[in-house]
Amino acid sequence: MGEHASVTIRRKKWWITFAQRRGLPSAFRMAISNQFPAAALLLLLPLTQVHAQSTTECSVGNERPTINENNLWGAVVTTITMKPDVTVTIKNSADSRWFAINGTELILTDSLDYETEYALVVTLLCWKGGIEVNSVTVVVQVGNLNDNSPVFKETNITVKVPEDTKVNMIIIPEDTVTASDADLDNVQYELTAITPEALDYFNIHGINNPSIYLRKTLDYDKYTFMQLILYARDRTPGNPDGNTATATINIDIQQADTKPPWFQPCTFINADKKVCISSGYIGRVNISEKTTEPLMLKPGPLFAIDPDYTLNEKIVYSIVSGNKDDVFLLNSDTGNITMNKAANTTDVFILHVMATQANNALRYSFTTVEIKVITKSSHAPYFENSRYTGTVSAGLDTLSLVMDSKAPSIPLKIFAADDDFPNKLNPQITYNIQNSSDFTVTRDGLVLTNTMLQSAATITMLATATDEESLQEANTVITVEVTPSTGTKDERANLRYTAQDMAAVGATLAACLLITLLGLGFLVRKQCRHTIERLVGKKRGEDLVEDLSNQGYQDDKNPLWSTKDNASLRSDTSENSTPVMKQQSNGFLPPEPAVESSIATASATIKGGEENKEGKDTDSDKEVKSILTKDRKTADDGYKAVWFKDEIDPDTKDDVVVIEDQVEEEVDSDEDKNEDDEEDEQGSQHGDPVVSFILDRAQLQAMDGNLKPDQDADTGDDILL
Repeated sequence: MGEHASVTIRRKKWWITFAQRRGLPSAFRMAISNQFPAAALLLLLPLTQVHAQSTTECSVGNERPTINENNLWGAVVTTITMKPDVTVTIKNSADSRWFAINGTELILTDSLDYETEYALVVTLLCWKGGIEVNSVTVVVQVGNLNDNSPVFKETNITVKVPEDTKVNMIIIPEDTVTASDADLDNVQYELTAITPEALDYFNIHGINNPSIYLRKTLDYDKYTFMQLILYARDRTPGNPDGNTATATINIDIQQADTKPPWFQPCTFINADKKVCISSGYIGRVNISEKTTEPLMLKPGPLFAIDPDYTLNEKIVYSIVSGNKDDVFLLNSDTGNITMNKAANTTDVFILHVMATQANNALRYSFTTVEIKVITKSSHAPYFENSRYTGTVSAGLDTLSLVMDSKAPSIPLKIFAADDDFPNKLNPQITYNIQNSSDFTVTRDGLVLTNTMLQSAATITMLATATDEESLQEANTVITVEVTPSTGTKDERANLRYTAQDMAAVGATLAACLLITLLGLGFLVRKQCRHTIERLVGKKRGEDLVEDLSNQGYQDDKNPLWSTKDNASLRSDTSENSTPVMKQQSNGFLPPEPAVESSIATASATIKGGEENKEGKDTDSDKEVKSILTKDRKTADDGYKAVWFKDEIDPDTKDDVVVIEDQVEEEVDSDEDKNEDDEEDEQGSQHGDPVVSFILDRAQLQAMDGNLKPDQDADTGDDILL
């Protein structure tokens, strides 16, 4: 029975009692029994008024006063008027204890409560000379104030809600969260959240219906517990804020069996982490070798979990396909893979493995196990250094090189050796950092930053080298000292160079160096080509006569000397006169006048050499004669002459050896011709090429002890130019 019904019953009993006390008619009592207290009161009031008018010995100012509940002690109910010889007393009754007479005032002796007393009736007796002359009945109505707050049956309510509860389902019924109000006011409800997201999932049906329902699908992985506050307010016209009661609603979310098994490790493929995919496992076995122990797999043993971890259902394993010839066995309880027999060929087995919940075959997942049959590896990789130390500055960009602490100008590089290879370099080895995401290692072993380091620190990490063929591993420790950043950010940016930057700069410099060397070689060839060729010819022991004679020979297009100069030179040699040289037409200076004297000196040297050979006095008074002459003196056996071809006497050709002119045809550009002209000019500073040829030839003949002076090396005949 509700609080409101019990209050109504109490009120009815009070009115019936009141009517019996007053001896009211049965119609009045019937009205009360039919729950018309207002009508009964209307019938009562005229009766009291008639009684009051029956006498004027004493009276009251208000026979139907209203006093609000929660009044103070001594509150005045009404005033009493009486004649001087009349006294007033309160008739003893059920309600008389609430009243007292204070002089001419009827007062209350206690605070009223509308929830327990709706109305009070008090009778005042008027006495005169000891005789009751009349009486006055005062009916006091108790005013109801909103002085009571709503009351919940439970102020702390906890419910368990499975995460797979359907949307719009009621999780807390109305009668559980309805609040009662002793003032019988209208109660309104409001739901708020302590957990901010709780209102996204729960709400009440309305302000007058506090039942709580689910409005969104729950997710145990996100929320396992939520709290709500339910408010009940009894708003009235005189009190719009009303009185408020609160109840705490605790929602304990229960995990349900909603996910299939997950092979470990796995990677989430969506943001809500509902699906986790395994990338598979890899393993190695040696050919023609059966192992009894479970296979070692990467990245770890074959294992699956129930992601509904509070339920943790049992998982069973099975091989679906890929086990050719039944080489492998799978333990259905543990997931360990063993060998049933040896593999005799270098093959790759792709096993498709299924994990299923034992209590629900519809909860399952798949993965693959790749097992490669390889030739047995005799040696595992190993690090020659158990610890590497490096340094890097804070604030550098990602993928900056870590430098070697022992040689700060050299990048830090780790290396794992493998004795299965002659040079210990296994190209199948890869490196990775186990316990730090701040650094990474390239396949070549270079240590790079994997993020921008913000502050100075000392970071120690474990590096692993893995042979991708045999899956063998080796470990080492890397300690990196992160030094404080120096300079402004812009200055540091100008000093940051990555490995790619260094490679680009190196390639550019190499290209520039190659171009420079090619240009330098071209210039050297232009300036020193003929000199180098002569030097190379001498080193090889080649006869340079032809080459030098060709250089000394000038055709009509570019004459070294003019025809007139040549004739003058030949005609005047007998008088030891110096020929006059003309300036060449191309602007180069002709040979020095000292050419003739040089030739004469060379001739004398040759004759002196012959006389020394024959044992004669070298200081004889013989005249030193030029080898360039028109006269052929056969009487002097010790004299040989060099003639020009156009001066040969036809009658004497039998005794003359003719050296044919060999003109080297050069197909050079105009630029090469200019280079030759420049070289000729340079050569003229040290003597004409023709003179050089004669001197060199003379020196060669003098050095040959088996030849006579001025004879050809092959025939011994006179030399003719």
